[in-house]
Amino acid sequence: MKYKGVIFDLDGTILDTIYDLGNSVNSTLEKYGQPLHTYEEYKKKIGKGFRDLIKRSFPEMTEEIILEQALKDFLEIYDRSYMNDTRPYDGICEVLKVLTANNIKLGINSNKRNDYTNKLVEKFFSDIDFFGVFGERNNIPKKPAPDSALEIAELMNLNPDEILYIGDSKTDILTGHNAGMGSAGVLWGFRDRKEFEENNADYIFTAPYEILELFDI
Repeated sequence: MKYKGVIFDLDGTILDTIYDLGNSVNSTLEKYGQPLHTYEEYKKKIGKGFRDLIKRSFPEMTEEIILEQALKDFLEIYDRSYMNDTRPYDGICEVLKVLTANNIKLGINSNKRNDYTNKLVEKFFSDIDFFGVFGERNNIPKKPAPDSALEIAELMNLNPDEILYIGDSKTDILTGHNAGMGSAGVLWGFRDRKEFEENNADYIFTAPYEILELFDI
């Protein structure tokens, strides 16, 4: 069937945030005298929210009280730098504009904290009309739970099976499955083809323009 709506993940899908995230976590690790990680290593750690990112970046047996303080320190650093080196992926803005011009409804669903999600979307995609932009919110289960995706579907006034969910990780593919939506993985983000194949993605895109080809536009 031809989809009438698309829900995008944020980090690693429409925005390349790896440098600001990686630099902020490394600055936090440095403060605690811990080993730093490469950007490639961070690509495997990102996707389940800030708390999980900090936990996975510190040594495995780190006490919870230290992780809580480290999370606060990270947020202070990230708040000053989260737009320093973050940019839309090449071709993404054009794809969003063409989809909108062809009456495809758009939404964003991220596990990044809701305030940062909305600030980044306003900064980089202010000329795009989204039916819903949701990040991590209190009392709303995070992806791969389908709650936010289904909320966006209601705002779009579309059935879940009329929507394609696009992201860069297993978490996004599972979110699409759990919401009853089509699912697609992107190879320009933080994960690889194997992860999408193992989790039964309906589509795998190697470049943004391929999204338009699926819609015959």
